[in-house]
Amino acid sequence: MTVEKASKSSTTSKKGSTEALVVGGGVAGMQAALDIADQGFRVYLLEKTPSIGGRMAMLDKTFPTLDCSACILTPRLSEVARHPKIELLSYSEVQSVRGKAGDFHVRVKKKTRYIDPDKCSGCGDCVAPCPVEVPNEFDQRIGFRKAVYVPFPQATPNTFTIHKKGDVACKIACPAHVNGQGFLALMADQKHELALKIVRDAIPFPGTLGRVCPAMCERNCERATVDESISIRNAHRWLADYERLHKAYTAEPPVIDKTEKVAVIGAGPAGLSCAERLAKLGYPVTVYETKEKPGGLLRYGIPEYRLPRNILDEEISMIEDLGVKIELGQKIKSADSLMKKGFKSVFIATGAPVSSKLRIRGEETEGVLHALEFLDKVNSGEETRIGRHVAIIGGGNAAIDAARVARRLGAHEVTIIYRRSRKEMPAIHTEVEDALEEGIQLLELANPVQILQSRGEVVGIKCIRMKLGEPDESGRRRPVPIPETKFSLQLDTIITAIGQRVSPEGPHTEVELTSWGTPEFDEVTFQTSVAGIFAGGDVLTGGGLVVDAVAHGHEAAESIHRYLRGLDLTEGRPHEFKPIPSEEVGRDGIVLAPRAKMPKLTLNQRLNSFQEVEKGFEERIAIEEAGRCIECGVCSECLQCVEACTRDAIDHDMKDDLVDLHVGAVVLATGYELFDVKEYPRFGYHEYENVINALEYERLINASGPTHGHVIRLSDGKVPQSIGFVQCVGARDVTMGVPYCSRVCCMYGIKNAVMAKEHYPDVDVTIYYTDIRSFGKGFEEFYQMAKRRFGVNFVRGRVAEISESVDGDNLLIRFENIEDGFLSEAEHDLIVLNPGIQPPEGLELFEEQLGVSIDDEGYIEVQHVFLQPVDSKIPGVYVCGCADGPKDIPDSVTAGSAAAMRATIVLSKEAEK
Repeated sequence: MTVEKASKSSTTSKKGSTEALVVGGGVAGMQAALDIADQGFRVYLLEKTPSIGGRMAMLDKTFPTLDCSACILTPRLSEVARHPKIELLSYSEVQSVRGKAGDFHVRVKKKTRYIDPDKCSGCGDCVAPCPVEVPNEFDQRIGFRKAVYVPFPQATPNTFTIHKKGDVACKIACPAHVNGQGFLALMADQKHELALKIVRDAIPFPGTLGRVCPAMCERNCERATVDESISIRNAHRWLADYERLHKAYTAEPPVIDKTEKVAVIGAGPAGLSCAERLAKLGYPVTVYETKEKPGGLLRYGIPEYRLPRNILDEEISMIEDLGVKIELGQKIKSADSLMKKGFKSVFIATGAPVSSKLRIRGEETEGVLHALEFLDKVNSGEETRIGRHVAIIGGGNAAIDAARVARRLGAHEVTIIYRRSRKEMPAIHTEVEDALEEGIQLLELANPVQILQSRGEVVGIKCIRMKLGEPDESGRRRPVPIPETKFSLQLDTIITAIGQRVSPEGPHTEVELTSWGTPEFDEVTFQTSVAGIFAGGDVLTGGGLVVDAVAHGHEAAESIHRYLRGLDLTEGRPHEFKPIPSEEVGRDGIVLAPRAKMPKLTLNQRLNSFQEVEKGFEERIAIEEAGRCIECGVCSECLQCVEACTRDAIDHDMKDDLVDLHVGAVVLATGYELFDVKEYPRFGYHEYENVINALEYERLINASGPTHGHVIRLSDGKVPQSIGFVQCVGARDVTMGVPYCSRVCCMYGIKNAVMAKEHYPDVDVTIYYTDIRSFGKGFEEFYQMAKRRFGVNFVRGRVAEISESVDGDNLLIRFENIEDGFLSEAEHDLIVLNPGIQPPEGLELFEEQLGVSIDDEGYIEVQHVFLQPVDSKIPGVYVCGCADGPKDIPDSVTAGSAAAMRATIVLSKEAEK
């Protein structure tokens, strides 16, 4: 994700500032912001999440009064939002900060929501059509939310946010950048027409590429880190097939509103893709093709058992329906001649139709064929005779195609000779597997050195054994001949498939050429050395992939459009993708499921015809396969939210923004983190579904939570009959690096136990504790009330481990009873771990750039605990809430007011200057 710009605060000046920045939108930060603003000073309240409110927004009740948390918080949220002196910077992060009291300069990154807050009314119409569901962080991942969301109903600001982690690996890996997650999400939601539209927006051949693409997307699929990659290619093939079976395709009426004519030379995948994109942009396009039918190597190079011609014909017809004219049987020798006829730009996509030579003795012998010419004849319907013993030289797709075609033409024995190992073969691996199933032999690590002949005809081939040496420029290990290992094979037909070259003649020769005879071109714009003439596909690369040719055609079309409109050809290109680190992809809760297997013809059916081998998925299988997508980018960019929004508030091209603030005082109210209870594996968290942490319990018992206030066991949805609460998990433990007391854990544990009894009076509730620290106002009374009025059991004991009972239905807790010194065991059907409070992340920034001190426990160090409890070591920087240590809600609010008072002293002095 890129940052678009940096804007300056209106108060930026060489003088000091009378504005303040409060970092952290929890109760302490809100209190500090309100108190400063009430004194007449402008305040920026910065919060890293989409809404202010902090963890208090997640709670059901507060201790010791058991008041409704939302009832206290919601009016305060509203007050902050309405205050004229407070500017909310939610979903924002501090990037840098420097300066001194009265004169701090802060750079803030405002992360884009992809929704304009000035247009969003908070209606939520965008939520329903969103096909993506992910665990809801606000509900501690117990419930689910959509990719477009507000954290909770009273969220402030009440603006929806679209959650994007970045660009998904499958889309980045695809040369045409097909949005795999996008169409899979809609497909799983059974919105097949919309899913196909996403594919067609990227490629004009969803059915064709769904059959012949090597599926680089699948090699990078994050699902493979769980079990197996998703069958992405076969999924969009199914979408195209589904449309053909259920309704006729109707192209949108072409809107050819441009006057500049464009010529495309070559009706292969590159040329047709370029023409399709230009037609959609409104240009009149004419495609010139030498052959009698369009398609290039799609038609003449790929056998029909892989790509049925009716599929190709239909998809080319769709391009013609857009207004593209295809002139067949037209051999264009000069691009310049087309320009003289009135075309304003030309795209050369003449391919690489010449087979590379082996350059060994005997290559010109009768019976030596070249794969391109061989496949061209077969695919054109010409009679093609071969012998009984056939060898194919090469390891690419053309080699595999030639071998399988030879088998279908009646060859008794077909052998593929490849100079590297099978692992290094560039051919589609499933095609190699199919070839081996069909009885084709693979001779690895062998290289021809001579064609053997008798009376002018092939009788065999002499080869030499190879070994793999160091990697070459392609990254594959270089094959090295092994001396004295030559051997011969008896053959009557040899088909070479070691590569393709461009023709030495043709329109591409009018531009500057490389030493390979291919046009010199700009790798971003695809413009050649001649202005207005562009090129793409195999004419640039030699033999390449269909999907690469499609990508070339689209990029060239964009360049031609810009060229004809007088725009900069390179601005914003190439597109910079933001890959999602694999470790940031959510994998929790994924149910293992094998990749769908493609049904195929039987072996006998294959060898007796050119009927398509792969039969395609059934609808149920296709939908299930799409549902295996783990939605690693969260938002799938399916754009259904854009269609649903009546206020045009959603823009998926929005960028992050940098804002420069000039403030006189900084208040750090950065909150806290909860100790990760997984650090105690003996407690079984994440191993046993019915072991949860306190904040998960808070969301279960909260009326606005995922279970609407019903405490249930996550394993079976039953109401627990016996609940155990374990105190001090990750507090007062030197071995875990947290020797200090978290201060609030005892009371919130007791609060949760009391709420369980309020909801279910008959439930048995036990708290396992080391000792009770009830130091605040009313805390001791609350503790005594829990015992006497509500009947909560208190067991003073150190918990050793938690395990499942013999029947696996309940949990066993083993502990040392401190009162009597004996080891004991108890059974519960739900156990709640009460984690300690930890310092928040990100304090290092303020330590590095402002010089604030971090104490031994990881919190911000204050000047003096008693005399200056909210002053950091740096004048003008103040702390409140849990930034300097664990606090309960009343103490956090009090500290917020104290920090505000100290900040306003600095601001007042600046105002007096």
